[in-house]
Amino acid sequence: MPDTPSPDFPGLKGGEEQAAQDAVQKVVHWYSTRIIKERRASVPDDQRLAELKAGRQAALADQAQLVTADLEEAGWIAAVYAARLKELNQPKPRS
Repeated sequence: MPDTPSPDFPGLKGGEEQAAQDAVQKVVHWYSTRIIKERRASVPDDQRLAELKAGRQAALADQAQLVTADLEEAGWIAAVYAARLKELNQPKPRS
């Protein structure tokens, strides 16, 4: 039954939910990795740590929204998080 929606995502078909889930999870992982690195720094930057935690929390909240997302919303979340990951991975100019 390939066209039957999964019970966890009753309105979604065709992998949109998985693409969105993957994109959000990659962003969560990016934040988690930076949080660990910042905590291990010889002098952790508390402001940077707070920003990283807030970013991760926002991503986790969006991930929770995927449970009830329809096709359009899942596609939108996937696109937004793919763009966010690309932006997060851009080298930052040095000040």
